[in-house]
Amino acid sequence: MKVLIVCTNHDSYPTKTSKTGLWLNELTHFYDLMARRRILMDIISPLGGVIPVDERSVDLKDECNARYWEDANFRAKLQNSLKPSDVNPSDYRLIYFAGGHGAMSDFTENTELQNIAKAIYERNGMITAVAHGVCGLLNVRLSDGTLLIQDKYVTGYSNVEEALVSFVSEVPFYLEDKLKERGAHYTKAMIPFVEFIEMDERLITGQNSHSARKVASKALEELFEK
Repeated sequence: MKVLIVCTNHDSYPTKTSKTGLWLNELTHFYDLMARRRILMDIISPLGGVIPVDERSVDLKDECNARYWEDANFRAKLQNSLKPSDVNPSDYRLIYFAGGHGAMSDFTENTELQNIAKAIYERNGMITAVAHGVCGLLNVRLSDGTLLIQDKYVTGYSNVEEALVSFVSEVPFYLEDKLKERGAHYTKAMIPFVEFIEMDERLITGQNSHSARKVASKALEELFEK
């Protein structure tokens, strides 16, 4: 039982001077639940190497964030992530796309990541993603040529949430709109920024950073309790 976690390498916005990257708790909250079940995890990124962390997400009042941020082994994984060519998809039962605004710049068009996700899914594995990480699923095509998310129920960072954080001018597209364009049945919580996940068979998606732990919990339930 191994899990593959995908994080971004991209750290800049088109105009804002602040740095983006991975949203920390979208990794730590998922990672923590998996670690508690002693599941082996590998972390990859589109280019391998350093995974930047969005400075706004380093909330060390969050006990889970603080514990992993201060863990030298965990931090080393963020400095030395694998690249797609380093992994064999058949080794993994589940792939997880963590978010952060950086993901919108280097997940969507990455064919290596798409092929890994496709291979895991077609070997009866699970695909999971949260918030902006869901953009990694937009262009995943299965062997029959259909898009993975076509006619599937999914969630992801909503247009309202994007507007409320005032980053509309910095993103290449609205994720909610793109998911709908790809033929997905997009759902979201009535209230922005609350925990919300969607599941469609072996596809589990979370709306925002508050949903990462629930994505992990549901994935574990599916893997071990059914």
